Amino acid sequence: MAQVEIVSFGYLHGTPPPAHLTLDLRQHFRDPHVSPELRYMTAHDETVRTAVLATPGITALVDATAAAVAAFASGPSAGPVTVADGCAGGRHRAPTFAQVLADRLSADGHTVTVHHRDLHQPVVDR
Repeated sequence: MAQVEIVSFGYLHGTPPPAHLTLDLRQHFRDPHVSPELRYMTAHDETVRTAVLATPGITALVDATAAAVAAFASGPSAGPVTVADGCAGGRHRAPTFAQVLADRLSADGHTVTVHHRDLHQPVVDR
């Protein structure tokens, strides 16, 4: 099993962090920011997590990413694996995805750390 670091981030707050896998959640997955009642919430709020996880394709992407991490971990030069996942502001989709992925990888036996780079950033007016 591997040591895995997951970093969630917002593209509107800077460039993606260095990673073996970088996932861009902006275009293909529903953005809670567009709902006024969710806009100022974060992935710490159950309502946000429920909205993100109800988006078609999210759980399949978690499964595919877990499989990719396992592939990296089984390589001949196995070492730590870093996964970065980003959305627009880094407050909704990316941190929710990161935590669900972390839970999945931990259940699979990996040692996982999670860092939410931009979760604390203010809402971007867009």
